Amino acid sequence: MSSPASPAIILPSRSYAAFLFDMDGTILNSTASAERVWGRWAARMGLDVEAFLPTMHGKRGVDTIAALNLPGVDPVAEADEILRGEIDDVEGVVALPGAVEFLAALPPERWAIVTSSPIELAMRRLSAAGIQAPRSMVTAEDVTIGKPDPQGYRLGSERLGVDPSQVLVFEDVLAGIQAGEAAGADVMVITATHSRRLDTRHPTIPSYADVVTQVSEAGMLAIRRKSGDSAG
Repeated sequence: MSSPASPAIILPSRSYAAFLFDMDGTILNSTASAERVWGRWAARMGLDVEAFLPTMHGKRGVDTIAALNLPGVDPVAEADEILRGEIDDVEGVVALPGAVEFLAALPPERWAIVTSSPIELAMRRLSAAGIQAPRSMVTAEDVTIGKPDPQGYRLGSERLGVDPSQVLVFEDVLAGIQAGEAAGADVMVITATHSRRLDTRHPTIPSYADVVTQVSEAGMLAIRRKSGDSAG
């Protein structure tokens, strides 16, 4: 559900060759599940759970743990333990409003998911949310450096056979926004899971409930308001 702090719908004015979507917080909401698992881990590590949880979204688990520089902690082993917990706990994982219909309307060769989640977790959450996996997906295993590095979005563009400058990236957190920017793509910010307003220069939508994709005869993609929606 959109936060009262969410910005109004602001859409890009141009068309694109392809769309690339982050997953968590962008096409589905897994916040409760992720924070349950990560919260238990952070408490066990003696961290300030409330301060820590906002910092772990949008990045690979191993990168989040490594950045903490905890003495005697193996980031790979800890990330694997957390992964198993997240795979086991998908209670409350749901698609964002309108996301299933929005994605289903896209030409399958024109969109992909670029997520910081490992493939097994990504498939588990997509299934729980009722979202069909795309033909192309970039996951944590496919990159050597996670977001905010642009490697994932560059790879996603390459797999769709398009230049990043012809891509619209859909993101919800700063690390992903920075990754899209660094890749040379345009960025659309999804605010459905935001608890506070994110100041951004990018177009924004609270969810997919009030927008549709238009596909030109040349196959270019544009986002428009649903008929009957008022301007905002």
